[in-house]
Amino acid sequence: MEEEVRLMKGNEAIAHAAIRYGADGYFGYPITPQSEVLETLAELRPWETTGMVVLQAESEVAAINMVYGGAATGKAVMTSSSSPGVSLKQEGISYLAASELPALIVNVMRGGPGLGTIQPSQADYFQATKGGGHGDYHMIVLAPATVQEMTDFVALGFDLAFKYRNPAMILADGIVGQMMEKVVLPPQRPRRTEEELRAQCPWAACGRGGRDHRNVVTSLELDSAKMEENNHRFQRTYRLIEENEIRFKEYYTEDAEYLIVAFGSIARICLKAIEEAREAGIKIGLLRPITLWPFPTAEIARLSKQVRGILTVELNAGQMVEDVRLAAEGRVPVFHFGRMGGMIPNPTEVLEALKNDFPELR
Repeated sequence: MEEEVRLMKGNEAIAHAAIRYGADGYFGYPITPQSEVLETLAELRPWETTGMVVLQAESEVAAINMVYGGAATGKAVMTSSSSPGVSLKQEGISYLAASELPALIVNVMRGGPGLGTIQPSQADYFQATKGGGHGDYHMIVLAPATVQEMTDFVALGFDLAFKYRNPAMILADGIVGQMMEKVVLPPQRPRRTEEELRAQCPWAACGRGGRDHRNVVTSLELDSAKMEENNHRFQRTYRLIEENEIRFKEYYTEDAEYLIVAFGSIARICLKAIEEAREAGIKIGLLRPITLWPFPTAEIARLSKQVRGILTVELNAGQMVEDVRLAAEGRVPVFHFGRMGGMIPNPTEVLEALKNDFPELR
């Protein structure tokens, strides 16, 4: 398959991108609003073309443990779910991190807590960026704002996961998962041969010495001193990721007097609000974090020395705002505006929230 331009949903793009990446396996369980990932894979039948395994597991817990098993053999494996389903996967994600295994997890967020609603949300920010499961660990977290980024972040997520031997997550809100846009699908990558896999992943269960040797892949270490060494190694990896993999985009920040920070689809709404404000002579800029972890702390710190105030806009009660406040270090006031329960703000509401927090803009 060559590069191809298609119109499709974000969830469908995830499935197409996984096949074209040369993924070895997908293990998932249906849940709205991400069920089209599994449905599209079932329709495309990649096991007949690329050899990719696609399996609907009996539960979310089973799915993440299948990912754990596949990752332990060096395979490029993934799962997808939505908020309550990802909650069930947290133990397995922690095991992946502790075993230093690469894997891709997709979360198309819906409103909560609990079963909540099937409408869009961004309320899993804490769960994704602060670990979610038990122990001191991080995932690489990518936040797409377009269907094209849903496509591109599959390859990026896999590549980063293998580069650092650490799970990566695509944290999308339900808007991006369900909306349709033009997308350029990448060319088909060949799947790795067993010889290539063993050469690239000597840490895998059968990676060193061929089939006659088996590495032990586990997150268990009963010697406390050795477990502390393991944790120090994990932390060195996280520092390396923070040094090299921070991604973000800036819009109209060169002369901005006020700054909005937003991620995912909400950043697009904010950008429209900013364009309307600039037509009225109000100089507002936007910073959109692409990696929610590692977070663009230094860039927000730099901009906080330039602007008079910052507003974060999120589909939640206020989560990313905590990281923005830490980055700003009290230099300027930082406020939060959010909608919950699946309610989506429009550009006018964003501007009104900014003017309410900064009355001098009225």
